[in-house]
Amino acid sequence: MATHRSTKALAEFTAALDPAKLPGEVRQKLGWLLLDHLRACSIGARLPWSDWSRRYVGLVGKPGAAHVLFSADTLNPQHATLLNVTFGSSFDADDTHVGAMLHPGVAAWSAALAVGEHTDASGPDVLAAVVAGYETIIRIGLAVQPSHFKRGFQSTGTCVGFGTAAAAGRLLFRGPHAAQKIADALGLAGGYASGLAQFYYSGGSAKRIHAAHAAEGGVSAALLAAEGYSGPNDIIEGQGGFARAYADGFNPAQIEGGLGSRFHLMDVLVKSHAAAARVAAGIDAMLALRQEHGFSSDDIASMTLGIPKIIQGRLTNPHPVDLQAAQMCLPFSVALASKVALAPGQIATLSVTDFEAGLMDKSLHSIEERTTIALDDEVEAASNELSTAARVSVVLRDGRKLSKLVPAPKGSPSQPFTGAEHEARFSQELSSRVSDKVCAEIVAMSRDLDRLDPRWLGRVLSG
Repeated sequence: MATHRSTKALAEFTAALDPAKLPGEVRQKLGWLLLDHLRACSIGARLPWSDWSRRYVGLVGKPGAAHVLFSADTLNPQHATLLNVTFGSSFDADDTHVGAMLHPGVAAWSAALAVGEHTDASGPDVLAAVVAGYETIIRIGLAVQPSHFKRGFQSTGTCVGFGTAAAAGRLLFRGPHAAQKIADALGLAGGYASGLAQFYYSGGSAKRIHAAHAAEGGVSAALLAAEGYSGPNDIIEGQGGFARAYADGFNPAQIEGGLGSRFHLMDVLVKSHAAAARVAAGIDAMLALRQEHGFSSDDIASMTLGIPKIIQGRLTNPHPVDLQAAQMCLPFSVALASKVALAPGQIATLSVTDFEAGLMDKSLHSIEERTTIALDDEVEAASNELSTAARVSVVLRDGRKLSKLVPAPKGSPSQPFTGAEHEARFSQELSSRVSDKVCAEIVAMSRDLDRLDPRWLGRVLSG
């Protein structure tokens, strides 16, 4: 690893990133991801764990110029980032990179918007910060997976801080020494990496705050670098650095290769369901079988779920102990999909409310007990770093045997939402908070991100 320079490569990429040279397809994807980020934050801001974070920030947060979404409050950029990331990540509906096994967008957008307000940044500079955040988070995740996951880390909690340090650094530092200061911020952020994944096994609400804590740490690192602190400029690849400490395998080419020309944010998945991205194909398969054959949960005599090896264990244990565990559980999620009401002509979606209700429904436990988990070669072959496949096979009480393989869930790069669907999902949620005129203005801004104005966005969403 001594021959590589992953940390400095990311810092130099971030400092030199010219938003005017971003490909049109990248700008379009980012516009859709902005709408999805705001949609997810709007829903999450209403949930109880967001109130827990509000009370925490009330104790530690100092006022500043950065808006808290859907509030008249303004805070310093570090704590505004913490709250806004909590909103977006608090119910498992934020965008996901499957191969890196993390949620990049909620952190990249929140940090760039908050620090953009703090620095009075232009739209193109905020856009560059968002891109730097996405690419840094995803590339580091890809470089250490899958051994990072196997060792017990949830990579949103470990990798996100590097991305928010890059995003904040892009906005805080200018001139010939910008790359060095961003490298210092990355070096400081590496010391904050955490993200232990015990919640997969014994529950708790810790995952609700993993992204927020990590994102806050990255912004903190950049602010500390601005005040004079320095960090190891080989924090990722060094002898005592992140990769060696947190993974059994490290591929620096995933970080350094194609920087500035290959944009991994194009591979980000946007979720249909408030559930782990790797269980979404199973949910979609059950919903499709029901729509095609018209059966209900009461008709299921037995069920087999065909899976790839990567999800065996953590995401396949039945009878989840709490809401967070339920959202990460394939057999429970598919059982729930067998029972939710279907609305003709609409994309079927499992919400956090559905999962909460499902936990109280003992009939779902009965379906789980009639479910077999099986490694499936065809599912394995269809799964990759962009999406995870699943096969759902049911035997009905009338003797029918039905099966559905979903190679990739709705919202993944190969099965994306259309622009119209992104805009409709955004407007459906945000119309409960702001006028149709404001919704239309935000949609128009998402189509032309040079107009992105974090101050204006904070103000119009402050109600």
